[in-house]
Amino acid sequence: MADHSDCVSHCLPTCDLRLTCVCCAAVTGVFTVVDLCCQVNNHAHRTEEIDTERLLARRGQPFSIALQCSGAPPQNPDYQLTLVLRLGNQGEVTVKVSEHKKGPDQWWFSQQAAQSELLLTLHSPADAPVGKYSLAVLLLSSDGRILEETAPESFYLLFNPWCKADVVHLPDEVLLQEYVLNENGIIYQGAWDAITALPWNFGQFEKDIVDICFEILDNSPTALKNPEMDIQNRASAVYVSRTLSAMVNSNDDRGVLSGNWSGNYSDGVAPTRWTGSVPILRRWSEGGAQRVRYGQCWVFAGVACTVLRCLGIPTRCITNYSSAHDTDGNLMIDYLLDENMEDISNGGRKDMIWNYHCWVESWMAREDLPDGYDGWQALDPTPQERSDGVYCCGPCPVRAIRDGEVGVKYDAPFIFAEVNADMAFWVVHPDGERTQVSVNQRTVGRNISTKSVYGDDREDITAHYKYPEGSAKEREVFEKAGRRVSQATESQSQLQLAIKHAQAVHGTDFDVIVEVHNVGSEDTRAHLTVTSNAITYNSLHRGECQKKTARLTVPAQKAHKEVMRLRYDRYGACVSEHHMIRVTAFVKMNDQSDVILEEVNIPLRMPRLHVKVTGEAVISQKVTAIITFTNPLPVTLRDGVFTVEGAGLTAATEVNAPKAIEPGEEVTVKFSFKPKRHGLRKLLVDFDSDRLRDVKGETTLMIRRTKYNRTQ
Repeated sequence: MADHSDCVSHCLPTCDLRLTCVCCAAVTGVFTVVDLCCQVNNHAHRTEEIDTERLLARRGQPFSIALQCSGAPPQNPDYQLTLVLRLGNQGEVTVKVSEHKKGPDQWWFSQQAAQSELLLTLHSPADAPVGKYSLAVLLLSSDGRILEETAPESFYLLFNPWCKADVVHLPDEVLLQEYVLNENGIIYQGAWDAITALPWNFGQFEKDIVDICFEILDNSPTALKNPEMDIQNRASAVYVSRTLSAMVNSNDDRGVLSGNWSGNYSDGVAPTRWTGSVPILRRWSEGGAQRVRYGQCWVFAGVACTVLRCLGIPTRCITNYSSAHDTDGNLMIDYLLDENMEDISNGGRKDMIWNYHCWVESWMAREDLPDGYDGWQALDPTPQERSDGVYCCGPCPVRAIRDGEVGVKYDAPFIFAEVNADMAFWVVHPDGERTQVSVNQRTVGRNISTKSVYGDDREDITAHYKYPEGSAKEREVFEKAGRRVSQATESQSQLQLAIKHAQAVHGTDFDVIVEVHNVGSEDTRAHLTVTSNAITYNSLHRGECQKKTARLTVPAQKAHKEVMRLRYDRYGACVSEHHMIRVTAFVKMNDQSDVILEEVNIPLRMPRLHVKVTGEAVISQKVTAIITFTNPLPVTLRDGVFTVEGAGLTAATEVNAPKAIEPGEEVTVKFSFKPKRHGLRKLLVDFDSDRLRDVKGETTLMIRRTKYNRTQ
């Protein structure tokens, strides 16, 4: 402690009669401890799942800190207290907190003395910037001189969907439990008529994830270029969510994930191997903000959902089936065929129909827009097209998409096309002339799905995005969005096509049946072509499986059935990691130029892992998961790896299969772990090998704080 004997005549008596030197701004330690009351505050602010050793507060909601004093607490009028907040890695923004409330947009505090403690209650504005703050308490003399300043204490301030004054306020506790607090979820995949559910571990409350979320914001181009402006803009949920839609992908910046749809993932992790966001976020942070290889749309959406929920913005994952990627903005996806019905449009065409596409919705008020656009906002972190020069998309009000208000920011035209574009097929003749042979107005934007808040069921939200297909209102909105409605051919073709198939199980042979119906009054001769191609979920061809042609005479009012057996020894060699086969049928009547086309995407049903945990699961006590897998393929599987993870249970861990797995052989592995947090938890498992990938399994556990006493 400093020697103040030379200036004793200038000293003021402290409240406990010790001397405080105002001439050298020193004090003999009035405050001994600053207690942020983390457990109490975090419980009140619903952040105790993140941490109980650090303070994590939600804006617009009071929190308390306790100052331990070496004697009786200092009191007015001899002394004053002031709090100083600094925000930013270098303290770029400073906020002085006064004791008296001056307005709803300013910080303030109240104090209460009790024995040798001062209890301070801090009130933050509901529009305060989110981020990591440092807090220092200043003890001032009656004339405003600094007598003592405590060492800075840090805390995080998050968005507050429980606060009515916050723009992310969501007035339904059931929705908040799902869209903010649930660490487990489902992302839908498959096809519109064969929907599959992928369990996903969001893990937004896992260790260090909140730090990584703000690290992502700190690495955005705006934050690196102008940190003070970026920090001030973090008061806006629109700004934060749009920044994150750019930062989850790494196309323009120091973002998290690199996209890859090539099928070659040898220098990274195949997108289908991920079962959650936590390993991705940790790998990005531990690598010094180096991009993680690789992601595809559901991975981008899963990571974005984790970050947004962690920051306090209600968010859910969305899947749109038959999703259009319209690069030229004409609301039409064009497919080009030659006269032999071969697809010739893939070469230079960027427009396509993705079998499904995933994005997220976040809940917020849109104070930057006219009234009526609050609520769910679509955000798409998958890098598809540039927006304002950056690969990002949204936030865009879902209502604006439904009503065709494509002038509403951000990126409404692109999202509108994803759920509304028409699909046209053209035959290109040798002289370059094109003939339109088919227009489909009902294919794009089907069964738009999200997980229900009432369990693991699917909720269909198609009506949020569009009016019923074929309705007058739907076509009216289509025209309103800037395109004349395509006129479908009025004349009814004499021949009609339908494609049916048995359940397709990966590793087995199965039949596809093409039915050609003659609805006319005369027998009709025609030429039928049926092709099957292995495709990715976003419609990239991986190779032709089989092809069949036939010349037919279809009797009047009858149907001809053509059967094509798809054999594993043919499709197994070229099927993509998405296990999808597209069957396309064309029929052309001999005496007419019209072509009738029908197309279906057939997802191959995958096996499931059997996961079982025996015994009672208690925090910090070892439990063992038993994982069983049976090889469904007629080939030997090598290099098998099981990846196990679960929020509050265990970090992602790999377990090697004990040996090569022969056709039909069952293999069992055991994995032991110690649960870290109580409550309902999910353990997710993925299996990958040289010939079979993306096999999933899960089990649900109830983790107790202590062993259940059955005798009571």
